[in-house]
Amino acid sequence: MFDAVFIGLSVGSIMLLVALGLAITYGAMGVINMAHGEMVMLGAYTAVMAKIWLGLGLLASIPLAFIVSAGAGLLIERVIVARLYGRLLDTLLATWGVAILLQQAIRLSFGLAFFGITIQGLGTDLRTVQTPEFLHGVIAVGSYEFNAYRTFVIAFTVIVTVVTWWIMYKTSLGMRVRAIMRNPDMASACGIDVARVNALTFAYGSGLAGIAGVMIAGLESVFPDMGTPKVVEAFLVVVTGGVGSLGGTVLAAGILGQITGIASALTNDILARAIVFGIVILIIICKPKGLFSYRGR
Repeated sequence: MFDAVFIGLSVGSIMLLVALGLAITYGAMGVINMAHGEMVMLGAYTAVMAKIWLGLGLLASIPLAFIVSAGAGLLIERVIVARLYGRLLDTLLATWGVAILLQQAIRLSFGLAFFGITIQGLGTDLRTVQTPEFLHGVIAVGSYEFNAYRTFVIAFTVIVTVVTWWIMYKTSLGMRVRAIMRNPDMASACGIDVARVNALTFAYGSGLAGIAGVMIAGLESVFPDMGTPKVVEAFLVVVTGGVGSLGGTVLAAGILGQITGIASALTNDILARAIVFGIVILIIICKPKGLFSYRGR
């Protein structure tokens, strides 16, 4: 049972990394970004390409993945999303289209495959990223043993979560983001540049997804449509925790991660996923705004 709880904690950490950015962008901007999973994929491929072309290890590729994914997110927001605010269905369809285009771009080496040119590290093949030597094996604490890399993922997620909390609640940017979450029209009337804050928020959320992609690359194979199941899990976490609630997102990721880990140990991965979906459906029925949503005023 201890192993199941530990695995559930690491699974919840990955869920949280992906969901953090989604919770912020969805809460602040009211945008359902179906391309968020592809930001995860871009982060993972950045780690792959950084190893092949720059000789960088997994840890060194983390800031690079953040920059690449944040830049891609900023471009998507400025070119597409910014023109569709208030049109939820249009935004969903547009970002879904972007997700498909990004997947095909990786498969076809950004279109160069049509000219017989392939880029090493891209394509349809499965890719792997080697974890650092010191993160191999296990860490023994008394009679318990912890997988070293999963322990690192958990610790790193805690750091990223604390940094995100600090930005959201201890900086002027975070204050503006929270103001937009509550009432964008009033925030604009008070002099907040809503368009600029939305762009920065979208970029930061995408950057967090890129970091999650690097973490996932150390656990799983990297492939073009790897982000699709991750964005589904992220939406489950955001819906369960409550839109715009950072604390709710953290708690929901922990709860769903533990359910996944324990259910997988007792049954199998497929049934565990079905159990998680069933629980989330019950939560939506009983509490449509999520378990930890903001109280209305």
